[in-house]
Amino acid sequence: MAITDTAALTEEYATLTEHCGLVDRSERGKLALTGSGGVEFLNGQVTNELVGLAPGEGRYAAFLTHKGKMLGDLRILAVSDDPNAEPSKDAEPSELLLDTERVALQALFDMIRRFKVGYDVELHKRTLEYSLFSLIGPTAGEVATRAFLLQASSPSSSQASNERVDVSNGALPYAREGCLPEAEHDHLLLRLGDTPARLIRTDLGFDVLFEADAADALRAALVDAGAVEANEDTFEIVRVEGGRPRYGLDLDETTIPQEAALNERAVSFTKGCYVGQETVARLHYKGKPNRYLRGLRLSESVEPGAELRLGERSVGRLGSSVLSPVFGPIGLALVRREAEPGATLEAGGQGVHATVTELPFKPI
Repeated sequence: MAITDTAALTEEYATLTEHCGLVDRSERGKLALTGSGGVEFLNGQVTNELVGLAPGEGRYAAFLTHKGKMLGDLRILAVSDDPNAEPSKDAEPSELLLDTERVALQALFDMIRRFKVGYDVELHKRTLEYSLFSLIGPTAGEVATRAFLLQASSPSSSQASNERVDVSNGALPYAREGCLPEAEHDHLLLRLGDTPARLIRTDLGFDVLFEADAADALRAALVDAGAVEANEDTFEIVRVEGGRPRYGLDLDETTIPQEAALNERAVSFTKGCYVGQETVARLHYKGKPNRYLRGLRLSESVEPGAELRLGERSVGRLGSSVLSPVFGPIGLALVRREAEPGATLEAGGQGVHATVTELPFKPI
């Protein structure tokens, strides 16, 4: 449900940017791969390197058509089914958890089902079985520490101490001496009360992945630890300000990863072959993309999909569009390279102007 009360929006925004907000993002698509061939199979389908991925680690990647166009992006988490396993770079994951935008879920499901023939791989649906809460904001680590009885990884945190978590409280594999996961996409399997929950490091805080029937108990426990419930629309403002594109809004089946500045985050140029690799590598080494992901400062709010024109020429369409309490109306768009930062575009043909800017958004 969208927030129409400006005061409420400003308050929630302050929570997500100054404290810790709890956003229910359970609608994201979720799958699991089991079997000894999971890593080998998926490594040949996605853009990032998965060989050597150990339980407790994760990767962000895209999956493409043979022409290098995106069918979606996803987060891949390597897990073990051995509750007594010790963290090890040599350990083999027994399961890969896959997390993607709901709009890309069917394409991911179809790709796996079509190409897994000949591999020891089983595909499982998890969208309805698992819920996902996001802890967002600068104090997300403190909230996670209190909720899961962990030691904070940073000595600057108010929760830091020389004591380690007592694993008899229910810590499960990969607890790494009770510290918070530090690298983006790394994760810990813990317990919150009687409920197993996977704590995943993100760029904005932490995600918590758990069985859906425990949602009420998990929400109450996280709120009790200091999180404040917030609307997903407010999370979208923070995402757009940070310049993180979303598949289905800013990216689609016409997008090549480099156009969306995803090469550094999602693409390996040293791994073996994968679907669409030739186009991605050729553009990276020998060419320039025709489009770039840019921020837009709008003179007034415009609905997503509005045509963007530079003079008489159409240079793209508006993707995400939000009203930021700090920056005002802003958006993201893939625009042709002649629409350089500083250029003024017409947005939607209604006298609305958009100034092209680099990402992330910064105060003028």
